[in-house]
Amino acid sequence: MENIKRNILLNPGPSTTTDTVKMAQVVPDICPREKEFGDIMRQMRTDLVKIVHGDPEKYTSVLFCGSGTINIDVCINSLLPEGKKILIINNGAYSTRAAEVCEYYGLPFIDLKFPVDSLPDLAEIEKTLRENPDIALVHTTHNETGTGILNPVREIGALVHKYNAVFTVDTTSTLAMRPIDIEKDNIDFCMASAQKGLMAMTGLSFIIGNKRIIEESAAYPKRSYYCNLFLQYDFFEKTGEMHFTPPVQTVYSTKQALEEYFAEGEENKWARHTRVFNAINEGLDRLGFRQVIKPEWRAGLVSSAVYPDDPNWSFEAVHDYCYERGFTIYPGKISTTNTFRLCALGAIDEADIHAFFEVFEEALRAQNIAIPVVYED
Repeated sequence: MENIKRNILLNPGPSTTTDTVKMAQVVPDICPREKEFGDIMRQMRTDLVKIVHGDPEKYTSVLFCGSGTINIDVCINSLLPEGKKILIINNGAYSTRAAEVCEYYGLPFIDLKFPVDSLPDLAEIEKTLRENPDIALVHTTHNETGTGILNPVREIGALVHKYNAVFTVDTTSTLAMRPIDIEKDNIDFCMASAQKGLMAMTGLSFIIGNKRIIEESAAYPKRSYYCNLFLQYDFFEKTGEMHFTPPVQTVYSTKQALEEYFAEGEENKWARHTRVFNAINEGLDRLGFRQVIKPEWRAGLVSSAVYPDDPNWSFEAVHDYCYERGFTIYPGKISTTNTFRLCALGAIDEADIHAFFEVFEEALRAQNIAIPVVYED
């Protein structure tokens, strides 16, 4: 195998992959309806439940072909009973996306908004649930990747269940990195994509959740054909196959990534991501960058730094300098503040971050940007 150029991706996914995951895609051509391929997906579904410590008698996983947004679409359109309402707990771009899904399907929902740099108010959430007994589905995001804030899903989930609603959580940027216990965290459905925490390739997404609720949803209004959770689950259960053509090569890379996940181990993997995150924050602090989210509210995976007030600052120029040298940084996703993000995802460690900051500092100097960076207030 020739050496593959290693880029360090500090964007929030797709993430840096191992060469073994890349090469796992190079396999003999196979029809995805073969039993051999079905066996791979069956094991994968079991392994995904194991990652979130779910009881396999109670929880299952369902695979879909698409990016992480397909999971939001599937859960929102599939899990709302007739005559009921959705509550979106919204403090960032990805919960806003869930609200947009509700709008596009014409579903009744409450968009309960909080500032993007603050935690949701649990008292306000409970008040909304108490005053709206027709809320049957509640959705929020675990780590709002636009900012890096960690939402208190365990506490929110307890309130959701107190008012007999179903709780879906977008865990796209935490699952297989920050430990999740689906039962203890009061989550009914969580979700992610292969290219995030599993450090595989794009094109495969999955929802992990409560079998009983999926089976009950068979009686709910049908709002999508391709993106119906029960339909996909039922086809898997009956045939061992995806209803429609799966992303074959991505499945093979994900199989390898799962093997590497379990070989590294949940605790060791989270410790590695934490080392990377700490190194990112130390580097930003040393250069004088401000961050949007206060330290105690950060998820430990995304750092969102505010553009300095320097006439020479150009994100594009700094990005291009770093990119040419094998490092990718990413713009922010906050409508009111200009930011860029550095993320602790992927097959990287703190030595990669130290190497990045050498290049990043060179980029600042090349653009005549003051170090430490300056802010006017």
